Amino acid sequence: MRVLHANNVHRGFGGISRTVADTVRLLRAAGVEVDAFTRDSRDIRPTLAGRAGAFAGGLYARGAVREFEALLRARRPDVVHVHELYPLISPWILPRCAEAGIPVVMGCYDYRLSCPVATHFCRGGECRRCEGGREHWCVLRNCRGSVPESLGYALRTAAARRFALYERHVHRYAACSDHVRDYLVGRLGIDAARVCVATPPVRIPPEPVADPAAGSYVAYAGRFAPEKGVEVLVEACRMAGLPIRLAGSAPSHPAVGRSDAAAFVMAGTPEALAAFYRGARVVAVPSLFAETFGVVAAEAMGHGVPVVASRIGALPDTVGDGGLLARPGDAADLAAQLSRVWADAPLARALGRNARRRALAFDERAHAATLIALYEALLASQ
Repeated sequence: MRVLHANNVHRGFGGISRTVADTVRLLRAAGVEVDAFTRDSRDIRPTLAGRAGAFAGGLYARGAVREFEALLRARRPDVVHVHELYPLISPWILPRCAEAGIPVVMGCYDYRLSCPVATHFCRGGECRRCEGGREHWCVLRNCRGSVPESLGYALRTAAARRFALYERHVHRYAACSDHVRDYLVGRLGIDAARVCVATPPVRIPPEPVADPAAGSYVAYAGRFAPEKGVEVLVEACRMAGLPIRLAGSAPSHPAVGRSDAAAFVMAGTPEALAAFYRGARVVAVPSLFAETFGVVAAEAMGHGVPVVASRIGALPDTVGDGGLLARPGDAADLAAQLSRVWADAPLARALGRNARRRALAFDERAHAATLIALYEALLASQ
């Protein structure tokens, strides 16, 4: 079987980019012949011309579409699996797959199909104003903090909807969680038969930590973006008097004051990130928006470390009995849940055992097997 994966790598090489890279690696290891068509947003020049090119590419990336079409002719894949397509590839590659008679699987990791900025989060809270073909709200609310950028995001989403690029040309949607499957079927009206769940691959270490109650800090790993709730976590740890270490996208954060018991860690390798998790007593996922899976939570759970996460989106299902939940945006509630784990060693150990057990369901091999079964079923149905 030959599968062509198409992905636009994010500038910060975040969770989606990591998931796609792991997926390609795992499929190749399982014997699938994988080709990759990749563009990288880090190649966009920080100039007016560079931004203009990205704007145009989001609407129709002419050069990328031509190159993709040539690759289809040369390699003749059995399946095309698309991931992130903006801004340097664009969904206009999808009709080319249809013309070549090649079925398409689309990985769904966010709310890109109905929200120009993919999070349904704006100005500190949930926002669904763009649903139902009202992308103009992205401009009116200036969701990108730049009117030209917000306009570009709105136009590319509206164009994909107007020409039904996904609706007409995607055969199967691979949702990263039950939450995303319910969003695709319940809110967007996609036929349930076209949606399956393929949770992101998580590297599970051979052994969990010996004793999570021996951890010496509250850990946070992830981007320092408004929707991630870092400010709430810092305030919660300040209220509870707990030490915190942050492995984020920058060496500092404005919410952290000089008197806070906080330290920043640049865990730039998988090994460094694993060591960061294993030194924690609890890992916090204080998101303010409806996370679609919670890779950080699953990774920490794989090490047998308990998690305290926001009760929102897919996080309750991901964490389950491997941690505790707090009201999103409520620093006092988050402080209380973190303090429970911190002060109660038997509870921390019990949650850690549960976390490890739950995380095994997200093992890398299960992810590859799910996708291979999806490809085979799709080809059998053609």
